[in-house]
Amino acid sequence: MHESPAATPPPGTASHSFKVLVVDDEPQTAASHAKYVNRVPGFATGAIAANGQQALGLLAAARDAQDPFDLVLLDMTLPDLHGIDVAKRMRGRGLTTDIIAITAVRDLAVVRSAVATGITQYLIKPFTFAAFTEKLENHRRFISEISSTGPDTSQAALDNAFSALRSTSASASLPKGLIPETLAQITDHLRSKPDTCLSATELGEELGISRVTARRYLEHLAEVKAVVKQPRHGTRGRPEYEYRAASRS
Repeated sequence: MHESPAATPPPGTASHSFKVLVVDDEPQTAASHAKYVNRVPGFATGAIAANGQQALGLLAAARDAQDPFDLVLLDMTLPDLHGIDVAKRMRGRGLTTDIIAITAVRDLAVVRSAVATGITQYLIKPFTFAAFTEKLENHRRFISEISSTGPDTSQAALDNAFSALRSTSASASLPKGLIPETLAQITDHLRSKPDTCLSATELGEELGISRVTARRYLEHLAEVKAVVKQPRHGTRGRPEYEYRAASRS
């Protein structure tokens, strides 16, 4: 009997990985944003588009292949179309992927137009990785809140969902005591050796941090499904755990 492929975990569930389309006509900027995406646990760059028409084509192709993008990081100043026009054409073609505008444009009229087209967040260049992480974590919480309301929602549930888009700092999205820069360092290190399992002690030694600190970050990454946690067999005494980067396929 033919078996159907396993369904992709729906957005809002802990095991879901957000597939992101980066749209920017500057190759170095686009590559930088793509790397930023890949450093945030639970997010992965699916493709890069250099202009609006290419972005629209990639979005439509992904939808038709039943492997849609979850999020678009959209530059407002593209060579062929303004970002606002890209957003409008997306909606006109039934492409409902959420959008975060990334731009150096600070014109209030543009900001208002962006909001009117359904762009949920606005990130002004230049920005830090911490600010970038905040926007993606806001989006994750927004989707989680929306997904948990069920078919019939309430005013309170909607308020909670939309409030997720307005956190005041990137650190608010992490457990107390964890900072985005160290989290990114650990994530990058694990992804650089995808077939290697490390204990908290081993990771701490490789990065020059304490075992306790390494374990706190590893446990957080395990909770968001960015790493795989498993017991290390053959050790005596207290059970020891090892961690490796989760597959991003």
